[in-house]
Amino acid sequence: MHILLVEDHADLAANLGEFLEERGETVDYAADGLTGLHLASSHRYDVVVLDIGLPALDGVSLCRRLRTEGTQPVPIIMLTARDTENDKLKGFASGADDYLTKPFSLPELHARLQALARRATGYAHTLQVADLVFDTRTLVIRRGSRRLSLRPVEVRLLEILMRASPALVHRQEVVRQLWGDTPPGSDAALRGHIHALRSAIDNDGETALLHTMHGVGYRMGHDDA
Repeated sequence: MHILLVEDHADLAANLGEFLEERGETVDYAADGLTGLHLASSHRYDVVVLDIGLPALDGVSLCRRLRTEGTQPVPIIMLTARDTENDKLKGFASGADDYLTKPFSLPELHARLQALARRATGYAHTLQVADLVFDTRTLVIRRGSRRLSLRPVEVRLLEILMRASPALVHRQEVVRQLWGDTPPGSDAALRGHIHALRSAIDNDGETALLHTMHGVGYRMGHDDA
């Protein structure tokens, strides 16, 4: 999972990050609400862990903005010492999916994060953009009546772009999702895979679906989306 942790208590954030990374998760960290909003707006996360008492922008306001301004729905779990029923209701009303009060068990938090991520992605077995259809269970990909044959890295690239569609995915995020902490040494590899994917998807006479915003990123969808 790629997790965004928004927590202003440095020691707690460090403990959480270390625990989750030891279990194979990738964790980005923000110490205030505005930084958390910026990260959530510019990256794709599997789940957001959000403290309520944050500087600059409080957790409830941040959660509400992620729900109203975000291009992609993301599961949100709130961590807080505020344990009254009214506090919990405010959290859920702002758009939170789960609520865990401090102190809490780290294994329980990890289990809840995994459950939220599974629920968020479990339904999306079939991805479709216009007449491009991708069954992620069988890996069968069709554009209209054509069946596409792609290399594994291009299949993953296609899934990244189709899951985000019609939103643009920043180049750095594409690289992170494809190669993690060991990206290639130049841009040539990604450009080559984009070219191969575009050649497979967008034949002559078909509406172009794969679009490049030079220097920024890539988007899957109609040009006027």
